[in-house]
Amino acid sequence: MKGTVVKSTGSSCVVLLDNGDQINATLKGIFRTKGIDSTNPLAVGDKVGLIISEDGDGLIEEIEERKNHIIRKATKLSKRSHIVAANIDCAYLMVTLSKPKTHLLFIDRFLVTAEAYHIPARIIINKTDLYDEKLKKQLAEVIETYESAGYKCFPISALDKKSIDGLSELFANSVNLMAGNSGVGKSTLINALDPNLNIKTNEVSSHHGTGKHTTTFAEMHRLKNGGFIIDTPGLKSFATYDMEKEDLSHRFPEMRKLMGQCQFGNCQHINEPKCAILSALEAGEIAKTRYKNYLDIYNSDKIEGFR
Repeated sequence: MKGTVVKSTGSSCVVLLDNGDQINATLKGIFRTKGIDSTNPLAVGDKVGLIISEDGDGLIEEIEERKNHIIRKATKLSKRSHIVAANIDCAYLMVTLSKPKTHLLFIDRFLVTAEAYHIPARIIINKTDLYDEKLKKQLAEVIETYESAGYKCFPISALDKKSIDGLSELFANSVNLMAGNSGVGKSTLINALDPNLNIKTNEVSSHHGTGKHTTTFAEMHRLKNGGFIIDTPGLKSFATYDMEKEDLSHRFPEMRKLMGQCQFGNCQHINEPKCAILSALEAGEIAKTRYKNYLDIYNSDKIEGFR
């Protein structure tokens, strides 16, 4: 029997069978995912082969090869990775400019990771109904920065149906990851796209201005339009994992398209002569914030797994 993992809490999970049924399942014995040193060998989105017991539960015997996956460093003290989700058609990063504020370095770390694992990414900017003139100006700047880099941005208010009318069709007939800091409104948006899901939501802390965790484990939800959304626990940070420094500039699309114009093939775009990326930065063709975050990630020697 074949199926897809739609919820995983470690060694136990929920599997959506190809016939449409959902069952509880466990991994068979000590299971290792080939080539990935991960805290969770089984991830939401995994395609699995399993046998069904007499009591109706499943025993997973096989995890099929993933077409892609997205990972992050498990914890600050861990040298291992955590697989956020697998077999993703598009990753949506939901951000807010206030209550809570999403930092641009967080955005760029996520986008770099998506690029590294060949996952198309888009940005949803929520709570625009709360923005004053200063924040509206920042919103325009953020959209200009990321759309110039090649990432489509969607400014919305998840509480305003008209604001999200155009989003539903984006998720149709595909598997989509929804990620972001706690409190940015991921679950609220998913409920708005399909009210039948009734996912638990929570308010942002008025004292700290940060979000409270409402989603404990990643979970895949089937939408009424035939698509799937993987709702993920809110992330406080996103540390890049298992990436060579020399490859980092390849993960910035606006840099990648210019690299062939640099004088040196191994140019790292920091202080080398006749660097096309530095020239584009000086000409205003590459956003200063994106380049600053490139340097910050490049110089993050203390991040385990980032060499």
